[in-house]
This record gives sequence, structure tokens and C-alpha cells, in this order.
Amino acid sequence: MPTFKQFPLADTAEGLTEADILNWHVKPGDTVTVNQIVVEIETAKAAVELPIPWAGVVTELHVEPGQTVEVGTPILTIDVDPGGSSATPAPVEEPAEEEMKPLVGYGSKTVVTQRRARKGSEPAPAAAVAAPPAPAPVAPRGGYVPLAKPPVRKLAKDLGVDLHTLAGTADGGVITREDVERAASGSPVVPSVVQNGSRERRVPIKGVRKMTAAAMVQSAYTAPHVTEFLTIDVTPMMEFREKLKKSREFAGVKVTPLTFAAKAVCLAAKRTPDINAVWDEQAQEIVYKDYVHLGIAAATPRGLIVPKVRDADSLSLKELAQALTALTDVAREGKTSPADMANGTITITNVGVFGVDTGTPIINPGESAILCLGAIKDQPWVVDGEIKVRKVLQLSLSFDHRVVDGQQGSEFLADVGALLADPAMAMTY
Repeated sequence: MPTFKQFPLADTAEGLTEADILNWHVKPGDTVTVNQIVVEIETAKAAVELPIPWAGVVTELHVEPGQTVEVGTPILTIDVDPGGSSATPAPVEEPAEEEMKPLVGYGSKTVVTQRRARKGSEPAPAAAVAAPPAPAPVAPRGGYVPLAKPPVRKLAKDLGVDLHTLAGTADGGVITREDVERAASGSPVVPSVVQNGSRERRVPIKGVRKMTAAAMVQSAYTAPHVTEFLTIDVTPMMEFREKLKKSREFAGVKVTPLTFAAKAVCLAAKRTPDINAVWDEQAQEIVYKDYVHLGIAAATPRGLIVPKVRDADSLSLKELAQALTALTDVAREGKTSPADMANGTITITNVGVFGVDTGTPIINPGESAILCLGAIKDQPWVVDGEIKVRKVLQLSLSFDHRVVDGQQGSEFLADVGALLADPAMAMTY
């Protein structure tokens, strides 16, 4: 007798209540094995691939790509006994908690979600994770589902393009291969009539963009920000970078100004531990951390994310360079896991890659400081009483004035500047 089991959308150990379905890796009739990846979802933090804990044959997909689904909602049904001889199917089985434990990399826990009540209505009762006997298709929240054929969806995934950010240029607003390739190359989007003759398009606020906005608003209104600026001559740093490129030890290693900044931040944080502490409002304590989990703000097709280099203070310059390269490569592919973005202690953002001189960055929640790197440009600079053309960089540091006083913030920024202006100074730290 066939035995059908429903695979619910799992909480990916983040405490989230919903996620967007990005891509299915299976279709009805496919045979799957235990822990095979069956679907890619996008949570409020990152894109995550989910494995299935059973082997069998897929009988039904309950949701379409682009739909938003609450945790616990059945998204797939599988026949775990496809060789059953009975013509009468067995009742659909709801997955028990212990059955979900084979999910690789994710904790299986009982989750209670609270539906958001509409204005003027009573709050909806909490819904347990257990799946209903007969799942119904879940309508896409916000009413927007990108219109694109499967090959175009696959191309967008391969190129790291979020279809939700595109306006299709084909009839009816359908997204074409050319639209995806144009977005991947950074070319301007061709204006498209997408609604009632209007040259406007509306994109639901969801996923990474929604999480980033909420975090930045929370930080801006919670932590009293102070921003200081420092302009330095980094000609010696750039010359040292050229020497490293030619050295045998750094052969094949990508060393960038961000690499030097990461090392400088780690060294300077040891001299000013307040910069690497955090304000705990609930406990009314300042938590000092004897490690540096360095966040690197990265612009991706899905929005701004901040993956971390764990224990960056224990890494050599070469190891930092390799870690930063790996981190940015994974981020561009949209494969950064939620765990890789949690529990940072201080962050660096690099607006210089966009040709921008400086900025006033917002501190990430759970941290007390963020360093911004501007563009390195040839500028006139006084050297030994003479004006010369030098490589000049502007730094800006935002810090939480509850934790970091002006003295500590200034000392930290000065230390970072000194290390970038003359890398040999690291020998004195």
C-alpha cells in the first residue's frame, strides 16, 4: 500500500516564520533519496537549500516558485512506498518530529507561528507546525510572481539575478533571457509598461531586502550613532601590496585594500576593546568580546548581506586574504548561509569599489562599530614640505556612543589609519 508523507517548510534554525520558494529541484514523478536537495528557499537572511528526510517518489508540489509560505506549511508530498501493491492509497502521514531530524544542517524543532492580524480584526490564533490533512495552494503574498519560463529561471539562478527585481520586456511583462543577462551585466533596465500603461513597477518588500531594512531602522533608532572621518596617505600600503603580489608566499592570493583594512581592524580592536563590545539592553551590561568575528558588507543580487570571517583576529594576512575571497565568492553566488551572517562583532563596508569617497554607515544590530572604506585616489599631498601626488583614502567610522566614547572611537580610527598609512607599524602592535 502506498504511503504518502507531506514535507513541511522547515524552520532553518533561525526562528523565522516564513520563506519564499525560489526553485524546485524536483518534479512529480521524480525519485528522491534521503537528504537529497529538493527545494531552494529564500528567508529573510539568505537563500537556503532544503534536503528531504525520506526516500521515495514525489507525487505533488503544493507551491509555485515566487510564493511566500509560512513555516510548517506542506510544500511537497512524497510516496515513501512506491512499490505498494494496493490500489487504495494509505492516508497521508504527517511528519513526526523525530522523522525530520535527518535534515542536514538544520535543527528540527516545534515552531509556533503567529499570523499577522489585519487592522480592525482580532489576532489570529497561533498555528502549530503540524501539517493539515489536505494542503491547499498558498497564494503569493503581495500578489507578485515573476513571469519567466523555467529556462530563464535557471539562467537567473546561475547568474545570481533576483527575478523579483526585474521588469519583463516581453508581452505581458514576461522576463526574457535578455532581461536576465542585461541585469547580470549591470546594464540599465529597459523601461517596461507593466501595469495599466504605467512605466512603474512594484516589487514586494521581502527576503533579504526586508530584513536589511528592518535591521537598519532598528539600529538607527536604537544606537546613538557618532561618525568620525580620517583622510590618510596609503601610498606605502599600495606599494607593499605590489611587493606581496610578486612574493612566492602570496602567489595566487588576492590581496586588496580590504585585506589590509581587515587586518588593521583586528589589530586596532585589541588596543581599544570597547570598539568590539556590545550593549546588552535587557541585561543592562556591556559585553566585551575577546575575539573578532569580522563582518564584511557585501552587495548581492538579493540585497545587502554581511557574512562574517570567524576569529579574524587569529588569522595571518594571507589567511585573511583567502578568507575574504572565499566569503565574497559565496556571497555573489547567493549561497551564504544564515549561520555565516550571525554573531558579528564589528563590520567593514567598502564603498570605494563604487568610486565613492566616503559615507556614514549604519551599525549592524548586535555590534558597536562599522568602518567605511572610500575610494583610493591620486591626490595632492604634502610630503616633507613638498606637494606630491599620492594615493589617498578617506575612512569613516560610525560607533555606538553608549559603548564607545569619543576618545575610544578616535583612538581606534587613528590606529587603523596609522596601520594603513604605514603597514610596518603593525610590527609595533
